[in-house]
Amino acid sequence: MPNDPSGGDAPGVPSPRPEDRRLSAGQYFVGGLQHLLTMYAGLITPPLIIGTAAGLDSAETAVMIAATTLLAGLATLLQTLGPPRLRLGSQLPIVVGATFVPVGAMESIAADGGLPAVFGASLAAGLFALAITPFFGSLVRFFPPIVTGTIVTVIGLSLFPVAIGWIVDGGAGGTPATADLGLGLGTLALVLALNRVPGVLGRFAILIGLSAGTAVAAAFGRTDFSGVLDGPVFALPEPFHYGMPAFDPAAIVTMCIVMLVVLTEGTANIMGVGAVVGARIDRRRISDGIRASALSSALAPVLNTFPVSSFAQNIGLVAMTRVRSRFVVAWAGGLLVALGLFPVLGRFVAAIPMPVLGGAGLVLFGTVAASGVKTIAEADLTDQLNLVLVGASLAAGLTPMLFPHFYEGLPGWAATVLHSGIVGASAVAIGLNVLFTLGRGGRGPESSAAGGEVPGGGAAEAPAGASAAAPASAPSARPEGG
Repeated sequence: MPNDPSGGDAPGVPSPRPEDRRLSAGQYFVGGLQHLLTMYAGLITPPLIIGTAAGLDSAETAVMIAATTLLAGLATLLQTLGPPRLRLGSQLPIVVGATFVPVGAMESIAADGGLPAVFGASLAAGLFALAITPFFGSLVRFFPPIVTGTIVTVIGLSLFPVAIGWIVDGGAGGTPATADLGLGLGTLALVLALNRVPGVLGRFAILIGLSAGTAVAAAFGRTDFSGVLDGPVFALPEPFHYGMPAFDPAAIVTMCIVMLVVLTEGTANIMGVGAVVGARIDRRRISDGIRASALSSALAPVLNTFPVSSFAQNIGLVAMTRVRSRFVVAWAGGLLVALGLFPVLGRFVAAIPMPVLGGAGLVLFGTVAASGVKTIAEADLTDQLNLVLVGASLAAGLTPMLFPHFYEGLPGWAATVLHSGIVGASAVAIGLNVLFTLGRGGRGPESSAAGGEVPGGGAAEAPAGASAAAPASAPSARPEGG
């Protein structure tokens, strides 16, 4: 197997789509492990927050973490490998896991009605999302490059506080401890240096950086593996472990509104990863992708966990490594299933210090934003209307990040929706694109892509040291089932 950093095919094996490229088993495993390490800290955060709100002890919280990890693996496998005939899965390199979007709402529900109310509302909202997914595929006409690029840029920018929060995790008053700052910046420097090295070292810079950062932290007593063997080594999920779901009307309405936000973000992420990979996205592919996530969200309460969506940080990993094969992400899904069935493995991964994850995250999240900027550049930026669209959308997206309490004076449901900068940016970008396109008589440079498709890139591979994959304007091969 040739050493192809782009995830190239074996000689003689045709691969009409970049996401269908085949690699060696070793490349699958290491690439999948990188994806797992990139998202694991974010994956286990929702159950930690909800478990605390519900008053669970550490053992009961561990059950919820294992369930969250298991469902993330199953949902990722469905998203990447789902058969087109069943209309489930986008067949793109998308990692799926418990989303942060409903955490605030679920925390409030848990404080009032406990976990049964949380899972009852989540179950109803998951079924609601599953019922409306056919309509979301038609959103593709509202996502030309100027809109897609702006949303992807906001996704990347909105993730920076997450990485910074990981670095300051152990500090007091939001100030990182000197050792934590050193671990974060050291990991960041190593990842950047390795990204300039061609071959294996460059492609697996994130994994090497995380491993080296953890080793240094262990040497200086900044990490603790003593709890790895606490608890069961292997455990099967127990449906409705925390009791049968309770269906509170107010909680259900709240979660249904939240699921609209989750579906919107999921649509934006599918468009984003399509741009990074160079895949053509059509209405059917979007519908298949969000249908897989909606089905997984409906199953989540049965397995004692929460609604899921695609993880934007893993889009950054695809952009940075230029390994675009969906089968790499499928291996990450398999590893997540293993972690869910063997909680001892999850406890080991969770021992990676948060500052180390934060240092790597700064690079990954930056590549997401850079990919969005590259897509924006495909548009005609000499057009004043395009500049207004980008500027207004960025303002809407960054407002809740810069001023988290900005919308607190609004009704609860409105504050929940607008608190997501991605949703705000999406709404402004889509609305202005429709308004400006009508103003141009439908002939503007940013009118919808022909045929209801948004072209991704078919660009040549970037140099080994490039920090992000740049989508080009030429469409790749036709999508499966499109």
